[in-house]
Amino acid sequence: MRFRPRIRHLFTALGLVGLLAGGLAGQLDAHATVPSPTGWTQVFGDDFTGPAGSGINTANWRYTTGTSYPGGPAGFGTGEVETMTADTTNVALDGAGNLRITPVRNGAGQWTSGRIETNRADFQPPAGGKLRVEARLQMPNVTGAAAKGYWPAFWMLGSPYRGNYWNWPGVGEIDIMENVQGINNEWATMHCGTSPGGPCNEKSGIGGQRVCTPGTCQSGFHTYGVEWDRSTSPEQVRFYLDGVQFHTVTAAQMDAGTWAAATNHGFFIILNVAMGGEFPAAFGGGPDGGTASGVPMVVDYVGVWQAGPGSSPTPTPTPTPTGSPTGTPPPGSRDAYSQIQAESYNDQSGTAVETCSEGGQDIGSLANGDWALYRGVNFGSTPATQFVARAASGAAGGVSGLVEVRLDSRAGAPIGSFAIANTGGWQSWRTVPANVTAVTGTHDVYLTFTSGQPADYVNLNWFDFGH
Repeated sequence: MRFRPRIRHLFTALGLVGLLAGGLAGQLDAHATVPSPTGWTQVFGDDFTGPAGSGINTANWRYTTGTSYPGGPAGFGTGEVETMTADTTNVALDGAGNLRITPVRNGAGQWTSGRIETNRADFQPPAGGKLRVEARLQMPNVTGAAAKGYWPAFWMLGSPYRGNYWNWPGVGEIDIMENVQGINNEWATMHCGTSPGGPCNEKSGIGGQRVCTPGTCQSGFHTYGVEWDRSTSPEQVRFYLDGVQFHTVTAAQMDAGTWAAATNHGFFIILNVAMGGEFPAAFGGGPDGGTASGVPMVVDYVGVWQAGPGSSPTPTPTPTPTGSPTGTPPPGSRDAYSQIQAESYNDQSGTAVETCSEGGQDIGSLANGDWALYRGVNFGSTPATQFVARAASGAAGGVSGLVEVRLDSRAGAPIGSFAIANTGGWQSWRTVPANVTAVTGTHDVYLTFTSGQPADYVNLNWFDFGH
């Protein structure tokens, strides 16, 4: 389904990207074999070797055609406007070890494209083990106005969706890579529960994002992966770009029943390039007359691996802190009484990092249900009793909301909050104080955003605490 949140600003999420062994050279190669990471057993792989112009290996994949599943929501439930086909104009091998999924506009202005899914729908970790799913691919190499409406994706759906088509998002969805409008960024998201709302904040999901570097997502190949880990408590789903972890969803972020419904079954894998729909609409819409036709997503390989209980796989370098831009302090080293930059979160949902008029960056697109996590904030032995934040709002009349502080659990009661409405603009900053319940020691601090309306209502530059 792949529904996305409203996003008001284009943002830049800066980060130092670590590469897998041979990473930079690997980015420049047009073809690479499916890797064999130490400690993992491969259970599926396709490196798309075959004659130029030939179709996919139907022992591994099936075509999904038309504008919906049989009896399912129109436009695959996302509002996308293309018709999916099995024609080699839209889905074909290139003869150089790659798959090309190519959106094409005909003379009447109608779009066709391609969507393929694994025949297998049983991909899941063994009990107490791990599952790794990865693709090396190049997003459609188109940017700017010519990219309007482009929506490439590499993702997974829970197997109970097949044959039902109306049980989303409860059956679970893991979006390993999504992109729109040729922006140099990838989005990774988990969907679950009920829509709208629910523990996964649907239709947004629990999402994170990261830019591609070196180069861009469009100009070269990058690896996009997920690890679903049942060996930890709580279970985790971790997302990676070029081997660097940037987003994590855990079972602790929802009730046990929702997590079980979303994960206690197999998944199937999907590769597609949609045109138009709800996600591109958040960035200006499209496609339109200026959108370039015939720019493919190029897929080098797709691989799936498992690791059983007691194994010690080493699939990636030591990850950076989950979801963190460069410069995030290690847990325990944040001083509650010095300014904590809002963009230095350790994890988040629904936020967008953007350039701040006061210098540096802020986080924006903050609306009901969004949150940001700052690990290891040290309050010392003298109780903090105040919370101060630098905030701005360009919200429409009648739109307002709360900025709340919670400790150690997003589900905990707020220890303090302040309300905010329009301040004169999204970069019109105000220092806003609030009282908090006395707090000492070291805690993980959650900033949560609560409103009675779905619209964005606040940007945040920094915050700190006082006595």
